[in-house]
Amino acid sequence: MGVISQGILGGVSGKVGNVVGASWKGIDYLRIKPSNVANPRTEGQVNQRNKFTVTLEYLQPNLGFIKKGYKSYAVQKTEFNAAMSYVLNNAITGAAPNFTVDYSLALLSRGNLSGALNPATDLATAGQVEFTWDDNSAEGNANATDKAMILVYNPSKKESMYILDGADRTVGSQIITIPSTYAGDTVELFMAFITADGSIVSNSVYLGSGTAN
Repeated sequence: MGVISQGILGGVSGKVGNVVGASWKGIDYLRIKPSNVANPRTEGQVNQRNKFTVTLEYLQPNLGFIKKGYKSYAVQKTEFNAAMSYVLNNAITGAAPNFTVDYSLALLSRGNLSGALNPATDLATAGQVEFTWDDNSAEGNANATDKAMILVYNPSKKESMYILDGADRTVGSQIITIPSTYAGDTVELFMAFITADGSIVSNSVYLGSGTAN
């Protein structure tokens, strides 16, 4: 049974016919209960589910990074949902049913802070990855105190290692330790910057892949 609070113009809680009322983050909303679909596995539906699956597999290990990186886009939605929407619409490639994520387009953070200048990575040392960049703290809206956000994503293990409050922009390097179990795996490498107070981030940049040692 559905309940209409605060009179006829108030929020609806529960089900009234095929209308379902609920509240999320203090926002009352209505949705229509979907009708039974005669063929729930049309080609279009299957393709969309496959895209959704590869996007979810990519983003779930990076949730902590995304919560910082998509903070300004969490308006009546979560940071994760904002990232899901962006990647689904901008970074899925391939032909059905073999969809993949284009890492160069799949931003893990989005913002207008100046990004990294000449970023690079080094995986030569066993159990770690070194990220380097040039100091551009005097350019654009960059600050000397901006912190590096770095991430090592291991697709085969569906997990990531990341640092959200790394070295200052002026330092020019940050080392992250990775598990010994990553040795021999292909890892995908990303970085961004965040202001010292955490209010603004840069777009993440994809630094390519490498083999962990």
